[in-house]
Amino acid sequence: MKKKVIALYPGTFDPVTYGHIDIIERASLFFEKLIVTVAINPNKIPLFSEEERKNMVIRAVKKFSNVDVDVFKGLVVDYAKLKKASVIIRGLRAVSDFEYEFQMSLTNRKLAPGISTIFMMPNEKYTYLNSSLVRELISYSANVSDFVPPYVIRLYKKKIEKKK
Repeated sequence: MKKKVIALYPGTFDPVTYGHIDIIERASLFFEKLIVTVAINPNKIPLFSEEERKNMVIRAVKKFSNVDVDVFKGLVVDYAKLKKASVIIRGLRAVSDFEYEFQMSLTNRKLAPGISTIFMMPNEKYTYLNSSLVRELISYSANVSDFVPPYVIRLYKKKIEKKK
């Protein structure tokens, strides 16, 4: 009998990109349940609110029946224990991501030996893509339709209009 495994895919998702969605889609094929967790990181000042980010991710994953979306604040391993998840998914775009993610993975393993980290690389067309780059491009009114879903662009434009 196949073991039922719950996995987490944590991130700030500020905003959610096609690279994130690619990893979510592929990870959803491997696990009974995937929980995409919008992280509240006190060291980051997000452009989008916690609720906006959660709603963006909900829209991005609505076609995947085994994917849930939640928000958490604190250590990912504590949240994983709470949700009975045994796997944490982390995306790696480039070698530059590896050192930080490797260090975090080993730390998490020390804190919670029963929780494994699996690294996934997005489709090569998204390897250079990150949320910071998208936010910068959007701030210059660049066309980011190849990087994020249309509703992200609309939400950003609405946010800019409110500031005017």
